[in-house]
Amino acid sequence: MPYYVYRITQPTPIMKSLALQSIFETYPDARQAVRGLRMNAAVDDSATYKLVHAASELEAETLLQTPREKPVLMEWEK
Repeated sequence: MPYYVYRITQPTPIMKSLALQSIFETYPDARQAVRGLRMNAAVDDSATYKLVHAASELEAETLLQTPREKPVLMEWEK
């Protein structure tokens, strides 16, 4: 399965805008590309860069659009 690198902007709290930057076959190459994009981003750029391991581009975008559940805090963790 390939690794997808995305640039994510979030103009509103509900909507995410995804832009595919590149596709890699190996993790080290993808990780290096994401780190390079993050380091070279402008200071005032509010975009985030994420790496996703998925079977297809559609699955990668679905994973990025799906909100994560908040973890359940136990009493002693509060």
